[in-house]
Amino acid sequence: MSDTWNTDTPRRRGALLDVAIVGGGMVGAAAALALARAGFSVALVDAREPAAWAAAHDVDLRVVGLASSSIQLLDQLGVWQRIREGRASPYERMVVWDAENGATLHFDAADEGRDVLGYIVENNLVQAVLWHALDDAGVRRVVPAEVTGYSMREDRAQLELADGQVLAAKLVVAADGAESPLRAMVGIGTHGRDYAQRGVVAHVGTARSHERTAWQRFLPGGPLAFLPLADGRSSIVWSLPEPEAQRVLALDDDGFRAALGIASDFRLGPIESVTRRAAFPLRLKLADRYEVGRLVLLGDAAHAVHPLAGQGVNLGLRDVAELRDTLVDARAAGRDFAATHVLRRYARRRRSADELDARSFDALARIYGWSASPLVTARGLGVRLLDRLSPLKRKLSQHAAGL
Repeated sequence: MSDTWNTDTPRRRGALLDVAIVGGGMVGAAAALALARAGFSVALVDAREPAAWAAAHDVDLRVVGLASSSIQLLDQLGVWQRIREGRASPYERMVVWDAENGATLHFDAADEGRDVLGYIVENNLVQAVLWHALDDAGVRRVVPAEVTGYSMREDRAQLELADGQVLAAKLVVAADGAESPLRAMVGIGTHGRDYAQRGVVAHVGTARSHERTAWQRFLPGGPLAFLPLADGRSSIVWSLPEPEAQRVLALDDDGFRAALGIASDFRLGPIESVTRRAAFPLRLKLADRYEVGRLVLLGDAAHAVHPLAGQGVNLGLRDVAELRDTLVDARAAGRDFAATHVLRRYARRRRSADELDARSFDALARIYGWSASPLVTARGLGVRLLDRLSPLKRKLSQHAAGL
């Protein structure tokens, strides 16, 4: 059983670790578990432990659509069954339609020989299950902690913590989010753009069943998604220009339900109930590089993308699988798994894939932002053609699933 290093204790230096991971969100915790299960000595550093999850609690506003590749990884780590039994909602179909021209895309798991396209799961459920598994895997949890310094020697990197502790590891992983302090600390820049939008999130009850279908309508101001929840409600993500988002957030519940019903074209009937609402800014932020010295980036620290395709966490978990496999292969060959050429191999593979996906999502957001009539007509023709081209549509679905 591993210990939790409480930063109220006096300063101490532990033995040299294989890997120190900064950031205990879904991606960071999955990385810690994956590398520990692969036989590496691992410490996970975070400011706080995640909140406890219980079935009696209301559904968390933050949900994620887990693709097949993510489910496969979580299953390999021995946690998927517990997540699924906790509160996971399978979706078998996806319907995407254009508010301007009515063009519609249909995706169905049965057409691809699969049972489901994916699962909608609460972020805090996934994180809580991963953290629960850390102890048995031998991961040291350094919490609460704040990283205040980073330095590197020939054979190790060192993290200085606010309380004076020093962690030394052969490899440091930054998984501390889109604003990653550690990424900034080591001098890795970013590029991208601010969409000047916010994603408004809430859970809603509707007159008609969600039919285990993910519904997404592209509106002039941004996409509106209805994601099926296990309790029969839907989780909405409504991307809106900043002023419109503020207006919608200020509405009372009746006003919000009315506005949402109109925006969704009442596809699931009138909106009958709504929870509290929250919003988050939408940005595209890509790291200029994924590695420097004995440090690599994972998840949102490497790539924060538009939520319209629901792929952010899935890209991060693919980073985890790639990093684990790269380090395991290097160790099996008797090489220093944290050597520059090894980390560059991981960085080259994942940065190429992540950049392609991120740019594709960005292009999709731009295309659906077209308002000129000829462009809207052309967009509709293209979508209708794609919906009839089953092999191409299947390829797109399989790529999103990580297959």
